Amino acid sequence: MERTQFIIAAIGLALGGALLPFSPDWAALVVGLTLLVLGADWLVDGSARLASRLGVSHLVIGLTVVAFGTSAPELGASVQATLKGEGALAIGNVVGSNIANICLILGLTALLRPVSCTPRLVREDVPAMIGVTAIGMLAIGTGGVVGRIEGVVLTLGIFGYTFWLYTRGRREASSGLEGTVAAKLVEAVEPPSDAPPEGKRIWREVVLVVVGAAALGAGAQMLVFGASSVAVSMGVSASVIGLTIVAFGTSVPELVTCLNAVLKKESDIATGNILGSNVFNILSVLGVASLVRPMDVPPDIVSRDIWVMLAAALVCLPLMRKRVSRVGGGFLFLSYLLYMVYLGLKG
Repeated sequence: MERTQFIIAAIGLALGGALLPFSPDWAALVVGLTLLVLGADWLVDGSARLASRLGVSHLVIGLTVVAFGTSAPELGASVQATLKGEGALAIGNVVGSNIANICLILGLTALLRPVSCTPRLVREDVPAMIGVTAIGMLAIGTGGVVGRIEGVVLTLGIFGYTFWLYTRGRREASSGLEGTVAAKLVEAVEPPSDAPPEGKRIWREVVLVVVGAAALGAGAQMLVFGASSVAVSMGVSASVIGLTIVAFGTSVPELVTCLNAVLKKESDIATGNILGSNVFNILSVLGVASLVRPMDVPPDIVSRDIWVMLAAALVCLPLMRKRVSRVGGGFLFLSYLLYMVYLGLKG
């Protein structure tokens, strides 16, 4: 277990244990979030190493395993919420995570160190994210239900988006543009040079995948149970809990990734992670969750929160023209704090 994983596990489990005598619901929520984050990390790490040992292309690993990994907590929490009939929690998680990714995570990252942005990012990735956000708004905001038809369209969209990334990555590689986000994502999942010879000790990766998947499932169940119970005990809606506590918790992997990336002066990783995660949240998380079971949409999300999600996406265009400065980061972070206060007042 890496030091960061150990710290997350220790803090989460200690906090959950401390809360248990006073509030089992809050304890379940905290421990569920901890297992969700750790399970996603173990699953992605084990899958990437296992795929590499089995001879799968590193480009394919970068475009699938890493992309899935950033949205695995949201996917696990939303699918579990849908299975338990908590559609409002699932939709709130998707919308809230996308708002948190831009306003909270990009804001904090830029406050720590200004984030440089490439012209290609503004020309291609930001418009793609805005377009997918608009599609997500239509799916959520029309009809009052996100049904299986919307789920099919969104899920097909993730295959199209992944294929677009794949063809673009191949084009960049053939043009000698290896310093791009795709190449750096591949590097991020590269097995260490001192890894055991291929074909030996492969069981370690298998165990990591199995344990990660189990932790992801258990964490999702505990999170949804705890979040639903907390919402009832606090007298607030499940959608608000999804927009705030659950959305923040499931965005922790993106936060850690972006902060680490910007400290290593890898701004492309930070911005690519945020934009890609927002796309995957809508296309895969919302899509798969609505395929599992159609979800009723709370009126407040239609009248308020999807517009905040769109505004957060649109503000990326001017902010990412050259770089996201500390002033821009402060604006995003302050906007998120005000949004949280507003949600708290509305309940």
